[in-house]
Amino acid sequence: MTVVAKRQPGRPPDEALQQRRREAILAEAATIFARHGFTATDVQGIADALKISKGTIYRYFPTKEKLFLCAVERGIGRLREHIETARLGVTDKIEEIGASVVAYLRFFKKNPELVELFIQERAEFKGRRRPIYFRHRDVRRGPWREDLANLMAEGRIRPMPVERVLDVLGDVLYGTMFTNHFAGRDKPFETQAQDILDVVFNGVLSDTERKAV
Repeated sequence: MTVVAKRQPGRPPDEALQQRRREAILAEAATIFARHGFTATDVQGIADALKISKGTIYRYFPTKEKLFLCAVERGIGRLREHIETARLGVTDKIEEIGASVVAYLRFFKKNPELVELFIQERAEFKGRRRPIYFRHRDVRRGPWREDLANLMAEGRIRPMPVERVLDVLGDVLYGTMFTNHFAGRDKPFETQAQDILDVVFNGVLSDTERKAV
């Protein structure tokens, strides 16, 4: 009687290796999409830059659209981590807001390709989905709402709708990020952040004028 040996299962996938490869693909894709645009980018070009097969990319991302959108998601995730790291150890909530503004501007200064991806996402997928930036922004507003409400309760910020503060500050930062990118501003982001916070928190009117309004 012949005994047939049981087939040994294949090696389990190396999850760490898969994550590193996925990260490398997304990083290279972001660079190439930003340089050439979504339509003109060929997945084969991304594969060639990484010295892997196009099929390998498609195992991780089944379509070019999925690859592009995941590259944007990755960028937003890195922005969030950058801001959260900047806030660590800062105990005063107003100082924490300041640290977050500096981190936001610093991140986009060092990662201009993400700004290009925002523009392309709007152009290529207009009307098909809410931009990824705003979907993430809305989800992350919860803790900021609580912090601002507490600052108002403490008398450090004058009472007003919390959403009003979030909208104004968010719009100023979003607009500044794009203006910096298009105009090629070289102003230090620490100085720029201080200017934004000074105008937002202190306004432009003198004490006398504020009392008169």
